Parts: sequence; structure tokens; C-alpha cells
Amino acid sequence: MLFKQNLANILSMADPAISVIKDRIREVRSVLGLSQVKFSSIMSLSNSYTAGVETGRITVSDRLIKLVCSSFNVNEAWLRYGEGEMFLETMIKDKRFNNLVNTVKALPPKYQDFLFGVLDMLVKLKDTK
Repeated sequence: MLFKQNLANILSMADPAISVIKDRIREVRSVLGLSQVKFSSIMSLSNSYTAGVETGRITVSDRLIKLVCSSFNVNEAWLRYGEGEMFLETMIKDKRFNNLVNTVKALPPKYQDFLFGVLDMLVKLKDTK
């Protein structure tokens, strides 16, 4: 295992694109205002894994790239190659809204369901006034 990880690190040093991607992942986290713990939690990863990616100790995989893009609406072309905008067009620019979405994503499914039920009740209350 240690040999495999060291080999992956050597290979990532040979490919400057991998180094740039780990920096872009850190930039996404920073722009969203998320700690490593919160960022990791939203993607169901360990904090040590995210820290390892950001420091270059763990190689960025295609799976991680897809996970970052789907979890945070990141433009995959930007993450891989620096092309285009960081976020896809549908990303809402309101930081409070983004924080709310990330908080809800981090909740276990049963709490998410409860929260959506409360929101449905609030909408019905608003419509009756």
C-alpha cells in the first residue's frame, strides 16, 4: 500500500496538471467558504482524505473530480484544464443560499426530509395569507 501511494505521488509530480487540480479543489472550497471538515462531509469523504489531496499526498482521481463537480456544481473543464468559469451557469451567486444548500447536503437524509417537510408547510402558510 505504501509503495502504491508513493508511486502515485511520484507520478502526480511528473504531471503538473494533477498539481494544478489539487490547487483548484482547494480554491473551490475556499470560494464556497467551507472548512476541510465541512467540504469533506458534504462529499462523504474523510477530512484526512481531503487534506491529503490538498497537500498532494493523495493523488486526484477521476472519481474525486466527478464528485467535486457534482457536489458543488463545479465546471469540470475549469477543474481539469482551467477553461471557462469555476461554476456552471446554474450556480446561484448568493453566498447565503449556497451556504444553506451545503448545510442541507451535509445533513443525514432523514433530517433533510424533515427540513423539506417544514419548508413545504412554510410555503403553504405563505400562500394562505
